[in-house]
Amino acid sequence: MTKKLARNASRSDASGEISAGVVHKMPADLRKVLTSSPAARVAWEDITPLARNEWICWIEEAKKPETRSHRIERTRSELVDGKRRPCCWAGCPHR
Repeated sequence: MTKKLARNASRSDASGEISAGVVHKMPADLRKVLTSSPAARVAWEDITPLARNEWICWIEEAKKPETRSHRIERTRSELVDGKRRPCCWAGCPHR
């Protein structure tokens, strides 16, 4: 883990807060997944507020509960793998 990631992780853990996006608030189901995965939480805190906004909007635009669940799990997995934004998506229309 880089020093920057470690610093962000300790700051995030100390406050108990998870950063949200620019426009979108943190959904409870995403918060639950991020708090249960330390690596995903560290990666989440390391991305920009605009990038967090993109992930949240992508999740919230799912029409079916199954799609939303899949996107939340994919967010966790892809953050751990180093991805910084959702792939193959036009982007948040709300910013």
